[in-house]
Amino acid sequence: MRTFYLLLLCVIVTACGDKKEDNKTKYLPASNGNLNTISVVVDNTLWEGSIGESIRSIFAAPLNGLPVDEPMFNLRQIPPQVFDGFATRSRIILKIEKGNLAPTTKIANNAFAKPQTVAVIGGETNKDIIEQLTENKAKIIDAFNKEEVKEKQRRIKLDLLDVSAIEKSMGFEVNIPTAYRIAKAEDDFFWIRKNLSNSKTIEIMFYDVPLETISKGDSTIIDIIKMRDGITKTKIPGEDGIYMAVEDAYAPSLFETIVDNKPAYEVRGIWEMRGYTGAGPFITYAIEDKVNKRYLIADGYVYAPSLNKSEYVFELESIIKSIKIK
Repeated sequence: MRTFYLLLLCVIVTACGDKKEDNKTKYLPASNGNLNTISVVVDNTLWEGSIGESIRSIFAAPLNGLPVDEPMFNLRQIPPQVFDGFATRSRIILKIEKGNLAPTTKIANNAFAKPQTVAVIGGETNKDIIEQLTENKAKIIDAFNKEEVKEKQRRIKLDLLDVSAIEKSMGFEVNIPTAYRIAKAEDDFFWIRKNLSNSKTIEIMFYDVPLETISKGDSTIIDIIKMRDGITKTKIPGEDGIYMAVEDAYAPSLFETIVDNKPAYEVRGIWEMRGYTGAGPFITYAIEDKVNKRYLIADGYVYAPSLNKSEYVFELESIIKSIKIK
């Protein structure tokens, strides 16, 4: 066990830019696994105890902005004794090492396969390991999410919708699968839809607003919700005055992130239909485009009653994060 840990630590520490490392990576097998599924390599007794509880509370916590709780990641536990061969090719791996070790957290890329992200948590006691998990959870989740978004984007690129009209009119590129269609196209507004089944849909809106539309500070999320409600009411209204709006009873979550190397706001929440029964999750990105003096808005939402929605929101996230502003 200790030998394995030391070998993996060597992989992590070795400089990735070295030619020998490049050659090693070149001949690694392809990684595998379902999207957003972590292979958790941990002893059975640790998995069933406090360490396992901590892992589940962090990585299987409910995803923000969904009407019903769904886990951030699915977890697949693998005992260290069988972590060999095909099992090592999972795209995202969380490895727990307990022994005569200083508390440590390391994140490696392409340790056993490519592409791959491996997080190794080491410590002498359960307390050490749980503290490492808690202190570094944001860093690990971010690394795993980036790996999974990258994989989803790779799959999307296999069959792309022609979005040259968006590029010409609004000045940005985006990768969208051919399963979507452009439902509405204006100079400053595009509405793209994907039909699932029985009137269930995934939809994306693209538009822009002047920089002064969204203030920075305590009122940021208020400005974004007001902006979104105005767009959904005027650009995609239903019959008899029916329209979509952000649900008042569910407080949206605001995050700061990066899209196309530009600062952006990410808002996750629940929308509802005013005047009709219907609701679902939405994810809005306001990307700061100082060159063009605007926020580029990419807003995705899902209508899929009775279905789990996390995979659809993740698809929207991956599409939006492929944006390249010209």
